[in-house]
Amino acid sequence: MLPLLSHGQMINGTVYEIRDSEKVSLPGVNIYWANSEIGIASDKQGKFSLYKPEGYDVLVFSFIGYENDSLKIELNNQDVEMVLATSKMIDEVTIVQRRMGTYIDRLSPVQTENITGAELCKAACCNLAESFETNASIDAYYSNAVTGAKQIRLLGLDGMYIQLMTENIPTLRGLASPYGLGYIPGSWMEAIQISKGTASVKNGYESIAGQINVEYLKPHTADKVFFNGLINDAGKKELNAVASLVMNDNLSTLVLAHVEDNSQIDDHQGDGFLDHPMLTQYNFLNRWYYNTSHWHVHAGIKALIEERSTGQVDFDRDQVRDIDHPYGIGIDTDRLEGFLKMGYTFNNEKHSNFGSIYSISGHNQESFFGIRDYTGKQINYYMNLMFQTDLFSEDHTLTSGYSLNYDDYNEMIDQTELLRKEIVQGVFSEYSFKIDDRFIFQSGLRLDYNSIYGWLFTPRVHARYNVSEHTLFRISAGKGYRSPNVLAENNHFLANSRAIIIGDNLNQEEAWNYGLNLTQYFKIGPRQLSVNLDAHRTNFINQVIVDLDSSTDEVRFFNLDGQSFSNNFQAEVSYELIRGLDARAAFRYTDVKYTLNENLVDKPLISKYKGLLTMSYATPLKKWQIDFTTQFNGPGRIPSTMNNPEEYRIPEEFDPYTIIHTQITKYFRTWSIYVGAENLTNFTQEHPVIASDQPFGEYFDGSLIWGPLHGRKVYIGFRFGINREEPES
Repeated sequence: MLPLLSHGQMINGTVYEIRDSEKVSLPGVNIYWANSEIGIASDKQGKFSLYKPEGYDVLVFSFIGYENDSLKIELNNQDVEMVLATSKMIDEVTIVQRRMGTYIDRLSPVQTENITGAELCKAACCNLAESFETNASIDAYYSNAVTGAKQIRLLGLDGMYIQLMTENIPTLRGLASPYGLGYIPGSWMEAIQISKGTASVKNGYESIAGQINVEYLKPHTADKVFFNGLINDAGKKELNAVASLVMNDNLSTLVLAHVEDNSQIDDHQGDGFLDHPMLTQYNFLNRWYYNTSHWHVHAGIKALIEERSTGQVDFDRDQVRDIDHPYGIGIDTDRLEGFLKMGYTFNNEKHSNFGSIYSISGHNQESFFGIRDYTGKQINYYMNLMFQTDLFSEDHTLTSGYSLNYDDYNEMIDQTELLRKEIVQGVFSEYSFKIDDRFIFQSGLRLDYNSIYGWLFTPRVHARYNVSEHTLFRISAGKGYRSPNVLAENNHFLANSRAIIIGDNLNQEEAWNYGLNLTQYFKIGPRQLSVNLDAHRTNFINQVIVDLDSSTDEVRFFNLDGQSFSNNFQAEVSYELIRGLDARAAFRYTDVKYTLNENLVDKPLISKYKGLLTMSYATPLKKWQIDFTTQFNGPGRIPSTMNNPEEYRIPEEFDPYTIIHTQITKYFRTWSIYVGAENLTNFTQEHPVIASDQPFGEYFDGSLIWGPLHGRKVYIGFRFGINREEPES
């Protein structure tokens, strides 16, 4: 999140212990300001960054097995070190308590789930799409059986209703939607924040189902050098490299590189189509950080080149593309992004600060789907200016600002050109009020002018109440909007024989979201059990319906005429069963319906319910770690194929199924090696490609996907890192 919009100066530091007469960094230490709930935990290198609120000057360090300690922070003291001593009551071995990899933010009025770097390491986590295997709130799924495009769902709603951001910058929009989850490598991510329902108005009006914010590694806290490599038995090979340099107390830089290749031909389904696309990706990010007592500046540039080829096993890109040759798909993507974030903290009693965000991106996709050609180009420019200050006291905070978003689309399908420009300018204001940190009320308003859809008014309210020290209650309500970019966001539908029918004058999508959340903590023995319950309802006023039911040879996009809603209930329990063994169990029920041909029907290809169990065991001193995840997915509806010939029909419902993943990691001083298996049960959806023997025929269809497309995958990988305190030799 944007640190420049918080009160006070930034305090950076590292926590150590003494082991074998050497100073060794200590992860998972609880660090907080005395007499407050404002705190953080040290990361895997023992590092932390925390803002100093006005009136607080003593940092407390607490960790099981170590003596609590505190440190008085002097004026302009921004870099600190703390060495914790082991508890005198422990005579022999000190066993370190691990911090949960996923946790609910106790302080925020918005229900926010934090996925830490430790959680991301529990699976292969090659990119953002694969980062939610151990998460009950997010579903990752294939949008079709041929292209390898992955999407996500939250509250039963597709990824287009989730506002995806990288460090509070809206990204992966429009043309980047179908394949963009693969553009963010897992090794680049420091953490992921998931907010359910309508989020803050500061980031725009687009979060209908929720918001996902990715935090990249930071130049001033990342390892000096880090490498991560992986290979699996499906032929995937990838290498990630990270290098950071702190030039002085104020300036640092970071370079991240990612190379991925998969040229292996697999057809375990035996349908003549590749199980996965052959893919080559080169991804590069360079970012800079400049920090003084008043100024905080982040800047960076990111470049991506990806070539994706798939289709029938015998397809050759150099061949003539016609119905007499094998069916193939080629998708070549070039993407360039740049961003600048600046903030200034005023030295006054009202904790005033000013922040600004600027970003620009260019996305170019050259592709073909069989004998169809599709080209898409998108230029996006985004600006957000914010000023924050206390009103009557530090318990009353007001944030106001102005934002601008510009999108320029140039698409061509076969010989038809589609041009579209959309400019959105808006002003917003958000007021926060708190009482002794027990009650926080946050209300926000936006007024935007959209060059296509006119004036838009967005109200949102969030509140958090600490009923007791161990009981938190949250409530939220708000409106969200979304502009439909039908072809850009759904060009994966070109990978079948369905004609794409787009209705005239599609309205902007508009919905209300309401949410309730209860978090309860119980002390059971020396450990804490957490229970999290939440319920959300999303009610659409306007929606663009994607109709796969009315015809087997068409996919239709048209305005909603009737009701459309999503109801979502989730319960989750986390507990450390025995020392070193963390467990989390969750159950989610989803009911998504919309009006189709005057009837209220279940949205197809979605499981009605989902169960999740994750377990992670680390041996003392974390020499070994074993991770286990199982997902139980309920049944759902499949659009009817009864109008197809009998050999091209599939059932109209799918049965429940179970997926299991596991991983074993061995840790050494500066590196680790991990071995894992995905989908241990080897379960796959049968006949994902309909009429695979006639890909140029009228019944060819790879869009009715509800389950896994790949069977068991075995992988092995390594991680190597030198942190800032590690000796070079």
